[in-house]
Amino acid sequence: MQYKQINNNSINQIMLIIIIILICILIFTNLFYYFPGFLGAITLYILYRKWYIKLTVDKKWNKSLTSLLFILISLVFIVFPIWGMVDYLAPQISALLGNTDKIVEQFNLLKDYMADKPLLKDIDMSDEALINSLQRLTKYLPSILNSVAEVAVNILVTFFVLFFMQVHNKKMEDYVIKAIPFSPRSKQEIWDEVHLMVRSNAIGIPILGLCQGIVAMLGYYIFGVDNFILMGIMTGVSSIVPVLGTMTIYVPLALITMASGDTANGIGIFLYGLILIGSIDNILRFTILKTLGDVPPLITVFGVLLGLKLFGMLGLIFGPLIISSVGVLIKVYTNEYGKSKNLILPEDVK
Repeated sequence: MQYKQINNNSINQIMLIIIIILICILIFTNLFYYFPGFLGAITLYILYRKWYIKLTVDKKWNKSLTSLLFILISLVFIVFPIWGMVDYLAPQISALLGNTDKIVEQFNLLKDYMADKPLLKDIDMSDEALINSLQRLTKYLPSILNSVAEVAVNILVTFFVLFFMQVHNKKMEDYVIKAIPFSPRSKQEIWDEVHLMVRSNAIGIPILGLCQGIVAMLGYYIFGVDNFILMGIMTGVSSIVPVLGTMTIYVPLALITMASGDTANGIGIFLYGLILIGSIDNILRFTILKTLGDVPPLITVFGVLLGLKLFGMLGLIFGPLIISSVGVLIKVYTNEYGKSKNLILPEDVK
């Protein structure tokens, strides 16, 4: 009996792929601390790519100086505002959680108010539930304080990597395009999906949070909420919470206000949040966010859940990208090995 011998080229190819994967795993596991910095650099590179090429290629600007200009823009309009917001929120939230007497007092008022209300009375409002909730909240404060150094290091990594990605953008893009073993059509679809997800989430989510936070702040001021600025910022931040979103802030706030005896303002907060704060989400999704990229809601919801668990805040961008990559890879498989393989391919990736 004659056996068919495996081609040595195939064996060498498989061994080479295995070695590449093992080296990539080794690099990834040992540089995971800096991984958010690399993701941040990729995000900013994609966002700035069009303008950077326009200035350096069409306008003949110096590449290094142009990259430094974009880094300065990132510092002024992204890093400093976020840093200022965190600097404001950290002591405010610490003081709020540290005032245990007021928390217990409002909790007891809320418990008495909900005791005879339909649906609300079924919610667990025991002392154990309060303690567990406070423990879950307070355990994140030390990690936030300890992560200041990590955030600072990854900001430096982001701008360091971004600089070299931009200055050597042509070589880098050519290398990546050649390294992807697919047809021009598949490469174009991969790039389109990456560009869509990064742009829609990196720009869309902050716009949505900012608008909802400002609208919430105005409403809380009208209805006499204490610390309306803090509550407005927290409402804007809570817009990233899947499914419930801003309801995680304005619904408890309305209930606490009604439990305190101010029924009119409590109902006002609830209706204002439901009608105005909630409608901002729908208006922006069908206007500004739709022009940035029409991302299916399910991909956004489950992508955010996945991304926050894997990458922290940058998971808001790359979580949906991971989810949507499944569909893209199916398209790539169809292009390369399916019936559509013989279709005319569009223009190559530039």
